[in-house]
Amino acid sequence: MTDNNGSQDAVVIERSFDAPANLIWQMWTDPEHFKAWYGPDGATIPVAEMDVRVGGTRLVCMEMQSPDGPMQMWFTGEYREVVENERLVYTESMSDQDGNVSSPSGMAMPEGHPMTTEVRVELQDVAGRTNMVMTHAGIRGDSPGAAGWTMALDKLAAHVEAHSHR
Repeated sequence: MTDNNGSQDAVVIERSFDAPANLIWQMWTDPEHFKAWYGPDGATIPVAEMDVRVGGTRLVCMEMQSPDGPMQMWFTGEYREVVENERLVYTESMSDQDGNVSSPSGMAMPEGHPMTTEVRVELQDVAGRTNMVMTHAGIRGDSPGAAGWTMALDKLAAHVEAHSHR
């Protein structure tokens, strides 16, 4: 496992899984699997709509408990590259529940947060194991988003372990 958060304009995390690439691919592209692991600790994903094809859209709702009750954050994006079991590239923007892009500053994000970021997931099969490199361009390596990705990918590893029949 390598978490390379040195870059200021991207989060890059590399993980290795004792599972085939097609299982890791399913974790990223099957809404039910995605809902089980995505988001930082304490978050739930009540909505994950994914049209996984180039030009297809995605809409994800992340819900967390706050002192004032449940807080929801919505994200939308478009799939830019889809190479099954190898590479997935999609854009991500904060949105409302209908997928209308929202200004990051209007969502209490820090000054300078980009309107649209890009997530790239690269999978490589190495003797039945899968090496994964996830790059989220536009998110600072020292940001809360980077910490959230680390937590989410820890949850992904546990979910893969639970679903791997090895």
